[in-house]
Amino acid sequence: MSVATRASWATALADRARTHWTPERTRELTGGKELEILPAEAPQLLRALGILDGDATMPPARVRKFLQINHVARAMRPAMAELRTRHDVVKLLDAGCGRSYLTLLLAWVARSRGHRLEVLGVDRNAEVIAECRRRAELAELDDVVTFRAAALETVDAGGTHGVFALHACDTATCDAIALGVAASAELIAVAPCCQAELARGWKELAESGATGAFGTVWRTPHVRRETAAHLTDAMRMLLLRARGYDTTAMEFIAAEHTKKNTLLRAMRGTGDPHARAEYEALVAATGGRGLALAQRI
Repeated sequence: MSVATRASWATALADRARTHWTPERTRELTGGKELEILPAEAPQLLRALGILDGDATMPPARVRKFLQINHVARAMRPAMAELRTRHDVVKLLDAGCGRSYLTLLLAWVARSRGHRLEVLGVDRNAEVIAECRRRAELAELDDVVTFRAAALETVDAGGTHGVFALHACDTATCDAIALGVAASAELIAVAPCCQAELARGWKELAESGATGAFGTVWRTPHVRRETAAHLTDAMRMLLLRARGYDTTAMEFIAAEHTKKNTLLRAMRGTGDPHARAEYEALVAATGGRGLALAQRI
């Protein structure tokens, strides 16, 4: 698409968005909540992300993704504001960027508010990265957002101020955390997904006939999965605190939109000198199986 054609397309889309997204429709979409972006304000971005159709409407099936990325960006707002006080240009790395929803949203928000931001999105899938580049160009953000098809362990994250990962599955979240710690990133923000590592370890204990206070949890698949997911995040928090990060867990979007709604947000600070011992005690109390992340950071 030529520059002139893209400009004409963007203008027409903006006109359609302003007409369709009346205040009433917008309130119905947001539930009256304050969001980082709204359809009438950022139709070009939302169309590039595939959230808006060509007529500027948003199909019900895409509302969840729209709310999800908005709430993550809002949850990260205080940390981003802190980074801006320290750096003229904030440099972020999206570890396992997928189709670049959050990558492009953060860049759009920064530009709309006059902030300088550079984002690198990394994903193993070359086809996904090609789509991300197309989306960045369509949203006119390709001057501040770049993408690379690579494994995280091959990426040099030196100079990165913040590392984030939205719904990186299982140990991929730990990969993002390890990368952020190795780079001494000031901010690490992850929304975990499909935390299965600890559950696998507990299943092995159950199959071996091991006994312990957590035996019922080990032997009950549904309870094992759910409990392991929460304890995995607790263990990640402790490991980050042990490395000098002030870490919190929060619900970033209501459960009716997605059950994968926990955001771990870590800012480099004082941490907790007792966190590593607390991690080891938690591992021992639940059967002796911990996270490989403990040996990586």
